[in-house]
Amino acid sequence: MRVYLKFDFNTICKTVLREQLDILGIDYTIHGVGEIEFNRQPTGIEEQKMANMLGNYGIEIMDNQQVALVQRIKDTVTEWIMDEENPKRFNFSTYLSEKLDYTYTYLSSIFSETTYSSIENFVILKKIDVAKNLISQNDSTLTEIAYKLNYSSVAHLSAQFKKTTGLTPSTFLKIIQKRKERALTQE
Repeated sequence: MRVYLKFDFNTICKTVLREQLDILGIDYTIHGVGEIEFNRQPTGIEEQKMANMLGNYGIEIMDNQQVALVQRIKDTVTEWIMDEENPKRFNFSTYLSEKLDYTYTYLSSIFSETTYSSIENFVILKKIDVAKNLISQNDSTLTEIAYKLNYSSVAHLSAQFKKTTGLTPSTFLKIIQKRKERALTQE
């Protein structure tokens, strides 16, 4: 039997962080995704234990503030795209600036220096990843997906999808359906 799952990565990460940090017994506050504030400076031994415990879940403690800021940008982009309650009918650069409390120019510069890509490109890649998941689930029409992801039209979504993946959304869906059919016949 095969089961298909949907994940909320923000919830999973926060849950893992809480569970692991509670084991250490250090008072902390989680600020958004990817930022923790400790009420006291952890000792070297506590920092090592924390790094090992979180490392088991693929969570890495970052020393470099620029790398940490880039991760916060990525997390904020993901949060914005995944938030179904929040209509995305406003300027993303303004949202990002207000959320992270830096000018968009500064954020864009740090992001580009660190990743050799633009925030805009990262947003497109994340939106296409979400579109692929939504198409795979086959619960939404392309019109609904385009609206959820703040595309001006289905044609705009389709053009970006093809440019990014090399496939049209309908071709991608056919491939996914064939894979599912093969998986069912092999069980």
